[in-house]
Amino acid sequence: MNSQISQHTFRRLLALPQPLRLRTFSILNRPPPNYPGHVPLTLVERGALALGSAFGSLRNPHRHDLIAALGEATAKPYFISRLRKAMLANPTGRRILHDKPRITSQTMSLEKLRQLPENTVGRAYAAWLDREGVTPDTRDQVRYIDDPEEAYAMQRYRETHDFTHAITGLPVIIEGELAVKAFEFANTLLPMTALSLVAVVRLKAAERKRFFETYLLWAVGNGLKAEEVVNVYWEEELETDIEVLRARLGIEIPPDLRETRKLLRDKEKAERAARDAKDRLGAVMGV
Repeated sequence: MNSQISQHTFRRLLALPQPLRLRTFSILNRPPPNYPGHVPLTLVERGALALGSAFGSLRNPHRHDLIAALGEATAKPYFISRLRKAMLANPTGRRILHDKPRITSQTMSLEKLRQLPENTVGRAYAAWLDREGVTPDTRDQVRYIDDPEEAYAMQRYRETHDFTHAITGLPVIIEGELAVKAFEFANTLLPMTALSLVAVVRLKAAERKRFFETYLLWAVGNGLKAEEVVNVYWEEELETDIEVLRARLGIEIPPDLRETRKLLRDKEKAERAARDAKDRLGAVMGV
């Protein structure tokens, strides 16, 4: 009887569509990984990962591992497949998928990039990394996307994120990161980039006003009209003039966020100094 039930269940599983058949395993009979580091997940596990990483990353936006997990958990069933198809539809994107280059401190010499002419893409990238105190090795390895080529597309997006920062000049402070995420959502449609915008609630009132009135408008407008940046073979553009690349991609540089914040701080400092001087004068005059 048990054998008949098992055979009946097995036949029913075989009759399921391929995507569902791949999801019928349990934690006790997990299939082997499809690539080094891959962790196959059931639908329940993927849902739990999405919820847990979403709440965790909202509480602590500096937990890059949770943000990475959220991106992978929400990329299926549609969005990462769309990104891979966009790469396949582009000649340069196809070459990237074929070559599978990686961006790490081993594959890209920052010392050589620092010696490139001032306005080149490579020099701007190295300068941005130095200014923000980050390295190419800070990006997590993709683990929860089943298809190896789709996993690489996500890895490529992740490792080229800093190039997007560099060519826009936006810093990694929360306003700049939110602006880049909004740009990337309009450009790639990856849900994690939109979900990251929930962190706007952590901004101060003046920062939130500036983000919505200036940087969100820039991000959405440029992300929609620009070429998909995942199809940029950055390794071949290191000596390209950064203005030429921006023009080719259709990206306008946003207002300097650090300069804007500095001007605001200087204005607030001057206003405080004026108030303090007025208070001291009033105390001396007995007013």
